[in-house]
Amino acid sequence: MTGTSLKFDYEKKISPNGRILIIGVDEAGRGPLAGPVVAAAVAVTDPYFVVEIRDSKKMTAQKREEAFHEIQRKAHVGVGIINEGVIDQINILQATFLAMNNAVRQLIYKLPTTENSPKDVFQKVCILVDGNRFQSDLPCRYKTIVGGDELIFSIACASIVAKVTRDRILGIYDQVFPHYGFKQHKGYPTPSHKQAINRFGLSTIHRKTFNFT
Repeated sequence: MTGTSLKFDYEKKISPNGRILIIGVDEAGRGPLAGPVVAAAVAVTDPYFVVEIRDSKKMTAQKREEAFHEIQRKAHVGVGIINEGVIDQINILQATFLAMNNAVRQLIYKLPTTENSPKDVFQKVCILVDGNRFQSDLPCRYKTIVGGDELIFSIACASIVAKVTRDRILGIYDQVFPHYGFKQHKGYPTPSHKQAINRFGLSTIHRKTFNFT
């Protein structure tokens, strides 16, 4: 897969002097029948990347891994993981919001120690969220952007971190539950996955409230 790498232009327009902390947020795993939903929050500190940065869905697994490692070196990163049990309890939309908020909180609290408290830092944050809906009780501004993972550098970085993190989790689950093929389909409702469910029943990581037909 080839394409043009995104630039850091949108973030520079919002914060030309760098005084606002721009955090891109995206998720992976809303649609699967099994496993967690994973959200990532990324605040880029050095926008000059060697690897291509774009929507994670349009990158190969190898390119995503390469980008993941460079993001870790050139950004502050937070990750939120909400498991299938909580998803069944509060629904996937609310679980996604929870994962996103947890990712932002983790990022903020991992920032280098300064004279400012985390509460003060939140006041200087602007969250850019992929999609058209977001809910948060965090004391900071946010903006939803439809197709943000295809348009905004920071959101694309978040999409890569979320995707790589979730894929690694499903790779581990593939070893625990080898009959389902999680390494291949990552829990999404593919024909082979549905056939495995029909044959072996639901595993403990399947989302019991989802439609399996």
